[in-house]
Amino acid sequence: MSDCIGLSVILLCVACGFFGLARLSRPRAEISIEEYEKRVRESPSLLSAGITGLQKILEPGARQSIEAQEELREGRYNKGQAVGDGDEAGTDSNSASADDKKDA
Repeated sequence: MSDCIGLSVILLCVACGFFGLARLSRPRAEISIEEYEKRVRESPSLLSAGITGLQKILEPGARQSIEAQEELREGRYNKGQAVGDGDEAGTDSNSASADDKKDA
């Protein structure tokens, strides 16, 4: 019984290997030069993605700057404040911090 199970596992691995090789040997769909340049421009390389991840770990301030750069690229930087997510109406954030300094 165990021989049959072992043989079936081996045959399954061989079948998956043949399927994978058949899939790899198919030609890719051809793309235009403009499409290729668009893909290259939009997707970061593996090296730059690794360095960006390392910067986020080592420098806490780099995370905020990288997020701001990504938002600028996507065209949605600082749009939340235009909607009204900022300070309360009628208050100035500078005067509030000045009052806090006086109390301390």
